Amino acid sequence: MPVFPTLAIVGLGLMGGSLALALKEKNTAQKIIGITRTRATLDAALQRGAIDMASDSLDAAREADIIVLAAPVRTILQHISNLKEIARDGALVLDMGSTKRAIVNAMNQLPERLLAVGGHPMCGKEVAGFEAAEAALYQNKMFVLTPTERSTHNALHIARTLAETIGSRVIELDAARHDEIVAAVSHLPYIVASNLAATVDEFARTDKVVWKIAASGFRDTSRLAASDVQMMLDILLTNSENVADLMRAYSRRFGELADLIYDQDEETLRELLEGAAQVRRELNKE
Repeated sequence: MPVFPTLAIVGLGLMGGSLALALKEKNTAQKIIGITRTRATLDAALQRGAIDMASDSLDAAREADIIVLAAPVRTILQHISNLKEIARDGALVLDMGSTKRAIVNAMNQLPERLLAVGGHPMCGKEVAGFEAAEAALYQNKMFVLTPTERSTHNALHIARTLAETIGSRVIELDAARHDEIVAAVSHLPYIVASNLAATVDEFARTDKVVWKIAASGFRDTSRLAASDVQMMLDILLTNSENVADLMRAYSRRFGELADLIYDQDEETLRELLEGAAQVRRELNKE
């Protein structure tokens, strides 16, 4: 099992907190510095043994060999800019943001004395915060690495090893391709769930019985609507073109389905629904 040098984890919410707990569980970090502005979160992280040192200032990352940015995307962009002056020579900057083009572009502007790799672990929960963190969060989940102009062979090796150490399966993707894919499989589903919740809520204003009989079908389908709104705003606004294009495509298909149902075109409707069902069944096999 590899032993990593001093790590600074900037952001101790669900993702950063889970990373710290996973590394501590594996006993693979010499020292973990937890950095966040909230004192209660720092205290909780120290109490759970997730970190060795706590700070509310990014300056604490000066002594780190690896700096992991685990915050909303636009906050990560601010941190990358600030690290130009803070990070020590040769330090590796690795982020865990959900969109990658803007972050990789910002990492490309880092001084050549620094290393940088974009990262996105494909996991999460609807609840945010350190209290929801768990060491097993990354187990058997995909961890996407997006190379930058500051990604040497060794930098990519360290990032890959870190991800594999916490139980993830690693894949490398170009930042633009990553953002196109996650718009389809992650960001669009969130928008669909949010719109579903809002539509049913509007309907329920005239009939409160709706919420009494809403069962697992509605709860499962709308689950993502409970995601952290600030995090999702950062995601949507840094991947806006891809998400908007897919939303328009979804809207067109949704309208076609509405027409088929209204016209009672059972044969065509059955064909489309069976096709969708088969897609979902195949996904279950993986």
